[in-house]
Order: sequence, then C-alpha cells, then structure tokens
Amino acid sequence: QVQLVESGGGLVQPGGSLRLSCAASGFTVSSVAMSWYRQAPGKERELVAAISVTGSITKYADSVKGRFTISRDKAANTVYLQMNSLKPEDTAVYYCKRGGNSPSWGQGTQVAVSS
Repeated sequence: QVQLVESGGGLVQPGGSLRLSCAASGFTVSSVAMSWYRQAPGKERELVAAISVTGSITKYADSVKGRFTISRDKAANTVYLQMNSLKPEDTAVYYCKRGGNSPSWGQGTQVAVSS
C-alpha cells in the first residue's frame, strides 16, 4: 500500500528555515519522480519543486528558486524540501506527491511564516 507522510512543518519567522520530510512506504522514492506542492488559503495548489527519477534533474517554481532545495535519501526512502530565507508568502500547506502512472498525495504539513 502506497503511503506518503509529510512532517517538519511549523511556525517560523521571516528569514528562517525549515526542512520538510516526506516518508514513503509501499514503493521506493528512487523509482518515480517526486514533487512538492503547496496550497495557500484561497489559492490553487501549485508545484514548488520536483526531482526526476534519476535524481539528476530538479526544477523549482520561480518564487522559490535559490531558496528551496529538493532532495531524496534512498536509504531512508524519504524526500526532503529544505526551505531557507522563508517569506510570509511561503505560508501554505505543503504536500508531497508521488509521480508516475499511479500518482498519490500525502496528507500535507502546515507551514506558517510570520513574525
């Protein structure tokens, strides 16, 4: 059974950092493309970052380039999103998504950036 469990969200001040984790089970994160999305109140869900099957290609939304980094740990079967220089506009629920022929989503983790 495929399962994705996000963690690491919380309240942080502007300029701070958080690292989100997406622990996968039922498949290996190195077998499919993986991505992080976010959804702010009243807005559509948007792609934040993605990593290819090989892990050699990553892409980012323009709004997070240079601040966020997506990575994966095969041994831990986990995908990460390192978020630095956080801004209030980064406030959202962050979701992990499994790509491939059978996409699936985690339950999300809340990130709030506020002073």
